[in-house]
Amino acid sequence: MALSKAESKQLLERIIFEETAPKDWVQDVWGLSPMHGDEAAKLFDVFEALIECCSEEKLENLVQSLVRAQAEA
Repeated sequence: MALSKAESKQLLERIIFEETAPKDWVQDVWGLSPMHGDEAAKLFDVFEALIECCSEEKLENLVQSLVRAQAEA
């Protein structure tokens, strides 16, 4: 069964940010270091842009490869 873009995004968020909401993660990093927080915010913006421009198929393939890599680790 194919994953929708929204489902792939949710899974990628869990893989990357674990239990923390992405915007909370950015704020946490910002609280530790404004310089790193600025970079975290930029990374999050790029993450969002990539989700928007990638096809559902490419996102699903990415999720599957990351899940496989985690299982092998």
